[in-house]
Amino acid sequence: MPTDQYGTQLDPPAHWNPRGATISDLPATYTLRPLAVIDISPSVRRDEGYHLQVADIAAYEEKHGRIPAGAVVMVRSDWSKRWAEAERFRQKPFPGVSLAALQFLHLERRILFHGHEPLDTDTTPTLEGEAWLMHNNFAQAEGVTNLDQVPEAGALIAIGFAKPLGGTGGFARYVAIAPANWPHGVSVEAVPGAPLPLQAAPLRRDADGVMRPAER
Repeated sequence: MPTDQYGTQLDPPAHWNPRGATISDLPATYTLRPLAVIDISPSVRRDEGYHLQVADIAAYEEKHGRIPAGAVVMVRSDWSKRWAEAERFRQKPFPGVSLAALQFLHLERRILFHGHEPLDTDTTPTLEGEAWLMHNNFAQAEGVTNLDQVPEAGALIAIGFAKPLGGTGGFARYVAIAPANWPHGVSVEAVPGAPLPLQAAPLRRDADGVMRPAER
């Protein structure tokens, strides 16, 4: 894929800010954080252009307690379920995060960064939310998925990304570490990860350059 803009990604401030931190400047402390998932999917089912509001954050905190400083906040809209609808996925209206909500999360709750399922932060003509984030030296996640399988509270998030020198963004992997009784996902006991299984057949590069098991 020639661009990281069509996938799960991590945008550092340099994505917009000419003096912002690049992806290679992000510290190792990004690796593991408390996770909060705010679900706006019921509102999005009524209005596909719905954006997270400060009132949604207040409702979340009334149910789960105050969002801890340094947390990662993921905004669940279920928009990622429409990924196969390539044209519609990118077109307005789509869910977003309001500027007021972003400012509250960063200035009042002091979060590390937020993430959302669409490929843009908001649907304003100037992308005011993303512009504010980048120019105030905050990062963000885009193209996040599977938030319907993650606890709203009580989990950690592990963050993996490449660090090309001076990179202004890149693909990223976000993994929720949920309580032992959580019904979704896999455990280390069930999937230890070593040794890894063999492919069903020898690998060959397909027309898109992807290594896949060759047909027998």
